[in-house]
Amino acid sequence: NMKTLHIYKIAILVLMILITGCSKDFLDEKPPHLITTESLYSSVEGFETGLNGLYGLVREEREGRAGNNHLRADMFMNGTDNMVTNHRDGFARVAEDWVSQNNSFNSEIRGTFIWLYRIVNSANTIINQAERRDDVDWGGNPEANKNRVLAEARAIRGWAYRHLTFSWGDVPLSLEESLGSTVRTDWERAPVAQVRNQMKSDWLFAEKHLSIEPPVRGKISKGAVQHYLAELYLVLEKPDSALFWANECINTPNYQLITDRYGVKSDQEGVPFMDMFYDGNSNREEGNTEALWVWQWEFETIGGGSNIMRRWHNTRFADISVDGTRPLQYTFGRGGRGLARMAITKWAIENYEDQDDRATNYAIRKYFTLKDEIQNAPSPADRLPEGYNYGDTIYLDWTNNITAQARNRRDWPFSRKWESTPIENVASAGQYNDQVYLRLAETYLLKAEAEYLLGRPGDAANTINTIRRRSNTSDITDADVDIDFILDERSRELLVEEHRRYTLLRTGKWLERVQQHNHNGGQLATERDQLFPIPQSVIDANLTLEFPQNPGF
Repeated sequence: NMKTLHIYKIAILVLMILITGCSKDFLDEKPPHLITTESLYSSVEGFETGLNGLYGLVREEREGRAGNNHLRADMFMNGTDNMVTNHRDGFARVAEDWVSQNNSFNSEIRGTFIWLYRIVNSANTIINQAERRDDVDWGGNPEANKNRVLAEARAIRGWAYRHLTFSWGDVPLSLEESLGSTVRTDWERAPVAQVRNQMKSDWLFAEKHLSIEPPVRGKISKGAVQHYLAELYLVLEKPDSALFWANECINTPNYQLITDRYGVKSDQEGVPFMDMFYDGNSNREEGNTEALWVWQWEFETIGGGSNIMRRWHNTRFADISVDGTRPLQYTFGRGGRGLARMAITKWAIENYEDQDDRATNYAIRKYFTLKDEIQNAPSPADRLPEGYNYGDTIYLDWTNNITAQARNRRDWPFSRKWESTPIENVASAGQYNDQVYLRLAETYLLKAEAEYLLGRPGDAANTINTIRRRSNTSDITDADVDIDFILDERSRELLVEEHRRYTLLRTGKWLERVQQHNHNGGQLATERDQLFPIPQSVIDANLTLEFPQNPGF
């Protein structure tokens, strides 16, 4: 009947997840302009093309969903103790109202689930083709080239399952590419422990065959995989193994914390902590020794793409009104236009010592200085409210928490890590700067957590102090160290960078801390919201086997 036909169509669309090509041609002839899986994956160059497509899928985390410009990363950052919904849209609606919006029909949840399995299937295609074909031209160093291709694809597959397990718990474990001839309608949810065991296997292989310095910008490094292994072993409650892998990364001489000013703004006022976030400073060859993985974008370049981190986080400061005047212009120097879908919480803003470099106006925008046309060029001069002069200050206001009754804040502080805009159109939606995705400071914090869990709070304090001294904060002692302090320090260091939801979930602190510090939706969160629901379309498409839903949905 029509309903069955409709569900079968969903099965093809959802459970295939991503068809990257057919393994066998249905025509004997092979026109040169037709690219198939068989023809593409016949040389190391073809595998590089496949890997480029895989990285392109990965970068969608920060690029926005096609058709609606919704930030996927919002799901992993917002609705926590340090990120709150402000101007709601996309997943920000869920983070504001867990009761009604966190459901199996939600398009954000469904879209992210399917996106992650597209990545899994793309990785599986590369892995299966590399492992099973004996006709590949692997170039001048066949074994090394093959292992490196496998390592990248397996590292990314583990990365996708990291998202899936933190977000949904037990999920289907797929290690085979989906083909038109192998549509499955009998998927089962693998226990999360089984999926994480596969992640461990993928990452242990990748760690052996990846480079400390990736040969091409944007590729995942050995250090990034060591970092993910350290985090995974914390999840598996094996802090000794977590400490081993954190140290493997930290003790690599190529990876060093940024402690001195460098690069494009080193002759201007600022702090070392912020230099790695400036356009022209993010990549390792640009001086960023702290970077473990840097994602790439490029303005007006085919395949260059753009991301929307600034759009989603930075405040709508040009809408601030002072006595009926909107004084502030969008300018290149101010990093462009934000929509403030999510915002840092009042707690996160105040979670610093006064002298902490990470809390200065260089790092968290708390005020603007009114500028004339020369200072704002090529944008116009700021508009002067009555009684104001150029050089005067417009302060942002975080006196009261963002709540459902008091959101849409235009004058709210924001992290300046994502300030960047094309000078040709400073009010554009997208930004094109390369961005640090994973960095060594977070590895230090994983190390400190492992040391604390091993009953070594003094060592943990020393590790944390290494991070704090970079930003001119006071030293701590072993008496200060517990999980809550480590979480506080992670917020200070990794604000709007880390997947904060995952950090809080794996430490068992998400519900407690979201209810304590998030005043727009936090009080509505319950135990069930520690997992997202399996999309109903996925359940419906599993025609021949029951696909259980997460508890409470």
